[in-house]
Amino acid sequence: MSETVPPGPKTSARAAANAGYRKGEETRKRILDIALRAFGDASFRSVTTRQIAEASGVSLPALQYHFGDKEGLYRACAAAIVERYRSHTTAAAAKAREALREDCSAETARAHLKALIGALAGLLVGSKETESWAQFVARELRDPGPAFEILYESLWRPGVEITARLIARILASTDGDPAARLQALLLISSLLAFQSGRNITLRTMHWSTIGPQEMATVLSTLNAQIDAIGRSRSRPAKRATAAGRKKASPR
Repeated sequence: MSETVPPGPKTSARAAANAGYRKGEETRKRILDIALRAFGDASFRSVTTRQIAEASGVSLPALQYHFGDKEGLYRACAAAIVERYRSHTTAAAAKAREALREDCSAETARAHLKALIGALAGLLVGSKETESWAQFVARELRDPGPAFEILYESLWRPGVEITARLIARILASTDGDPAARLQALLLISSLLAFQSGRNITLRTMHWSTIGPQEMATVLSTLNAQIDAIGRSRSRPAKRATAAGRKKASPR
């Protein structure tokens, strides 16, 4: 019969260290979740780290150990939001950039734009996790504070840039085209109605929640908007040509 060999000192120390690390990460995440809601419900100035520590069930020194001061915690909240966005959109954005590098066609750019906006909609519209930090983002964009630059440089600017480049390719215009940039802003901003204005959106649409059927409706509408980009440019020209032919034809 084989004997069970008790763990040695190194094994026990490693297990204890891993357990301590996991506990530390759980504590950090709990503090972040509480802070996101607190900073969303009230302003940066009015929320205190002591309030967040008490709501998180940790001591103030423990909070300071993980995040430093209040501004450090606030910036960590913004960084956590950026990571959640990236986890949903990185794959679609990487494929879109690769297609643009390969000088893709307008229709290929349109397909990548649908995939990118669809991934973003999956987070902003179809996921309930955004409810915990939607107000944080809305407040920071409306009244810029310590986290504005993080959200702008790591989230908004790259998101608008890749969307605008895809739209510019669809329109057969150059990167940096103001019209493409404006359409990108409008397209992305339309999804924010499902964050800060979620209750109004649900009531307007007579929806009690956003499930698979509602999500399919949203995606279908977004795809129709993307399909319309650049399509109407040629129609006025065709009508003008037809009108010119009619005027020039003999009576």
